[in-house]
Amino acid sequence: MKHHLTKALTEYGMVFVLLVLCAYFSVVTNTEQSPAGAAAARQVVASIARLGDAPRVIIAASDQPADAEFASAAERDLAAAGAEVVAVVIGAPSDARDALVKAAGSGREIDAIACTDATGAWLVFSELEVDFPGLGAPRVITAKPYRWPNFLKSENLLNIANQIAVIAIIAIGMTMVIITAGIDLSVGSLIAFSAVLAARFIRDYAGGVEATPLGMTLACFGAIVACGVIGAFSGAMITRFRIPPFIVTLAMMLVGSGLAYILAKGQSIYQIPDSFVWLGREADLFGVPNAVVLMIILYAVAHIVMTRMRLGRYIYAVGGNIEAARLSGVPVKRVLMLVYIASAVLAGLGGVVMASQLKSGSATYGNMYELYVIAAVVVGGTSLSGGEGKMLGTLVGAFTIAVIQNGMNLTNVESYTQKVVLGLVILGAVLLDKIRHRR
Repeated sequence: MKHHLTKALTEYGMVFVLLVLCAYFSVVTNTEQSPAGAAAARQVVASIARLGDAPRVIIAASDQPADAEFASAAERDLAAAGAEVVAVVIGAPSDARDALVKAAGSGREIDAIACTDATGAWLVFSELEVDFPGLGAPRVITAKPYRWPNFLKSENLLNIANQIAVIAIIAIGMTMVIITAGIDLSVGSLIAFSAVLAARFIRDYAGGVEATPLGMTLACFGAIVACGVIGAFSGAMITRFRIPPFIVTLAMMLVGSGLAYILAKGQSIYQIPDSFVWLGREADLFGVPNAVVLMIILYAVAHIVMTRMRLGRYIYAVGGNIEAARLSGVPVKRVLMLVYIASAVLAGLGGVVMASQLKSGSATYGNMYELYVIAAVVVGGTSLSGGEGKMLGTLVGAFTIAVIQNGMNLTNVESYTQKVVLGLVILGAVLLDKIRHRR
C-alpha cells in the first residue's frame, strides 16, 4: 500500500498540487458576479415578461461592448416576447434622461426599464415617479447577481493558458536539454532576438504594414532558423570542445541579447500588419487562442518523440549515463546537438509568438524568461541530474507557475512577494526531487 502511494505521489504529485492550487484560488476569489451581455438580457427579458401582456419598455445600456451586446439581445428578445420597445439608449445618463423626457411627453406610461448592472445604478432612474410622473411607476429591472470565483471565469482561464504559452513552448526544448544533464541559459535572449528579427524582416523585406501572410510567414521562419543556427553553434561548442553547457549558453545569452539590441537599435519595431496578431491573440478553434492550440500540438508531438521514438530513448540514455550510452552505440554528440538546436528553435518560435501577442519586436522581450522556463521544467519533475523527466510533467509545471502568479494577482499580492513565493516553490520542487532520489 505504501509503495503504491509513494508511486502515485511520484507520478502525479504535481497534478495534485495544481488541483489544490486551483481549488484554493477558486475559494478565495469567490465573489458576487453580475451577468453581462446576452446572459443578462435573457434574465431581464424573463422578468419583464412576467409583468403582463405587451409591456412598454425602455432599454438602457452604456457604450461598453458587453452593454451594447445586452441592448441588442434585449431588444431582439423583447420584440419576440411581444413587448413594445419604446427606446433603446446606448450611452450616458444624459442620453437616458432625454429618452425619458421624450417618453413622458408621449402621454403613455412605461412598464419597465431594462438595465445592465451599471446603468441600473444611474441616478436618473432613482426617483422616476417624482421626476417623470407621466411615465407612471416603471420598474428598473436588472439581472440578478450570483456568486462565482473570478479565478474560474472562462476568460481568466484562457488568459492563463495564453500567457503561459510562450514559456510552455520553450520548456519543451529545455526539458530535452535538462534530461541530458545540460542547461540552456540563452532561451530568454533568443526570444528577443527572434522577435526583433521577425519584425525587422517584415518591416524591411516583406512590405511592412502591407505585408502579405506569405511574407510574414517567411520572415518568422527566417527568424526561427537564425535561432536554430545559434543553437547549433552552442551544441558544437559543447560536443566538439567539451565546454560546459552553462558557460556556452551563458555566452550565447549575452550574444543573443546584444544582437537583438543591435538589430532593433534600442527601439521597438512596430511597422507590421494588424493581421500579424493572428497567432498570438486570435482564437479560431472553439474560442481557444491559437497560441494555446499550437502549444498543445507541440506537446503532443514532443510526448510521442520522448516516449515512442528512438531519439527519445537516446536522450534519456545520454542523461542517465553518458559513457554507458556511448558504449551502447548511442550517437551522443549528435543527440546533444539535436537537443540544443531544438531548444533554440523553440525559443525562436516563442519569440515569434510573443511578437504576435504584442504586435511588435523589442530587445527587451524575454527578460528573465530562461529562469521561468527552467522553473517550469524543474517544478514539472524533470531532474537536474539528468535522465529523468516527462513532457506532460513540464506542461503541468508551467501551468502551476501560471496559476500561482495569476492567483496572487487576483488576490492583490504585490509583485515582490510573488517572487519570494515563486522562488520557494522552485526550491521546494528541487528539494523533493533530491529526497526522492535518496530514497
